[in-house]
Amino acid sequence: MKILVVEDEAVLREGLVDLLRAAGHTVEAVADGESALERGSDPVVQLVLLDLMLPKLNGTEVCRRLREVRPELPILVLTARGSEDDKVTGLEAGADDYVTKPFGTRELLARVESLGRRARTALDPAQRIVIDGLTIDLERCEAQRDDSCFPLTAREAGILRWLFQHRTRAVRRSELLEHVWGHVADLQTRTVDMTIANLRQKIERDPARPRIVVTVKGLGYAWGQS
Repeated sequence: MKILVVEDEAVLREGLVDLLRAAGHTVEAVADGESALERGSDPVVQLVLLDLMLPKLNGTEVCRRLREVRPELPILVLTARGSEDDKVTGLEAGADDYVTKPFGTRELLARVESLGRRARTALDPAQRIVIDGLTIDLERCEAQRDDSCFPLTAREAGILRWLFQHRTRAVRRSELLEHVWGHVADLQTRTVDMTIANLRQKIERDPARPRIVVTVKGLGYAWGQS
């Protein structure tokens, strides 16, 4: 998995990174709440290990905000706080599990693996979407209609994933830039339009078929299929 470690104590942060990498995970680490919120919003992150005592933005608020933008994201809270009230606060903010420092490495890895299995099971249907004769494999970044198979770029797959996961509402161009491109400051919303135009040429070849990606005038785009 791609795991984000959020811990302001340098020694512990480095230890967690080494432990998780040794277990075969890809790991990124940040030391404050604002960075945690930014990086955790990226769809490539599959699990967050989150300390509650953080500078700039506390872990409870980070957890709450991440849960709003990524309801499917597994969040494992790591904290020195041991009282029942603190544990309940973390869980009510949206954490999936809670480990109190100091913790054993085997216990931590077991909890990470458990959350990872649960997340993979929950996300499997969204990795492979079958719609109107088209099969979209988001994990492999490819789409297939009849006997024709064609590749998708990582950005195109990311757009489809985000629109599908938020298919009950319209998505702004700025939101796609933030969550698919990842806060690239010099990009303009026109970049989203051009990428979607190229994507439509691949997945919407027959103009008589219903749109998969629908333009919402004055706002952005939406998933066009129920």
